[in-house]
Amino acid sequence: MLTGAQLRATVGWIAAQQDASGALPWFSGGQLDPWDSVEAAMALDVGGEHARAAAAYRWLVGRQRADGSWAAEYRDGAESSPAAESNHAGYLAVGAWHSWLAAGDEQLVTDLWPAVRRALDLVVRMQLAGGAVSWALRPDGIPDDTALLTGNASLFQALRCGIALAGLCGESQPDWELAVSDLGEALRGRPGAFADRSRYSMDWYYPVLGGAVTGTAAHERLDGAWDTFVVPGLGARCVSDHPWVTGAETCELSLALAAAGRRDAAVEQLAAMQHLRDPDGAYFTGFVYADDAIWPVERTTWTAGAVVLAADALSGASPAAGLFTDLAALPRAGMPVGEYADSPAGRAGTVRP
Repeated sequence: MLTGAQLRATVGWIAAQQDASGALPWFSGGQLDPWDSVEAAMALDVGGEHARAAAAYRWLVGRQRADGSWAAEYRDGAESSPAAESNHAGYLAVGAWHSWLAAGDEQLVTDLWPAVRRALDLVVRMQLAGGAVSWALRPDGIPDDTALLTGNASLFQALRCGIALAGLCGESQPDWELAVSDLGEALRGRPGAFADRSRYSMDWYYPVLGGAVTGTAAHERLDGAWDTFVVPGLGARCVSDHPWVTGAETCELSLALAAAGRRDAAVEQLAAMQHLRDPDGAYFTGFVYADDAIWPVERTTWTAGAVVLAADALSGASPAAGLFTDLAALPRAGMPVGEYADSPAGRAGTVRP
């Protein structure tokens, strides 16, 4: 459905949105949030733009607060929404591990590791009694008592990537291992630990995408709300009660399907969202099919990034292609990196400790 030249055009469009400082916003001159910036940076690494990806990560490192957090939003390099959210703190670990798999840049790992460590230490401090992680810090620095399922599923992956990076850097992080174990139990068996946002498709597929729900349980979860969220030929709704399909959610669903072993369905979803592609390789955020209208009329780096990551996962084109879909591409909690290097994935050259 996509040629190499088309994907290179998409990566080139993402690169063109990056500021000279390294900041990677939603689009040139637009807002930047840490999670989406990492998503777009991962796509740059897939496309061979490692220097640009590294610049985006180093920009984030330069703006990390002393407590390990970032602001929820930046504009023109300044904080425009100061809230400290746990999923924003965690996702740098995923980007750093992905970049290691893609490019094997030891210096970048060394440069990013202190920021990853501070960020995941904050995430662990924000974990609530039932294993779920608070979504944000209150103004007084106390974790809010609300946890969000999608963000927690992303943090499950982030903590595992952080544990892998810790092994690579010769450090142990037993607190992270305990935290990810408790978080996994909450994601699999304690639905009451999370706020009810079941109208959002991300709460449906993200526990599978993040790696917390696997096997038969993953298939059951994906089957359970398929008709609620999937619009044949167009992609996935963002929310169940609006006639609006969105590109990033559709690509993330594709990744979740691939993680569950449903490759054909994953390819079908990536194909379905191509109606959002612009001729220059950019992607519009979404489409209101009841009105036959693109909305909002914006093209975002994180949507384009999700396309590149899904295409990479399905094609196996880069050394990081298995991060979201292959359990062997990420060390188990507590698995020494040296042991991982002796595994089939390690021998394939994805890790060079």
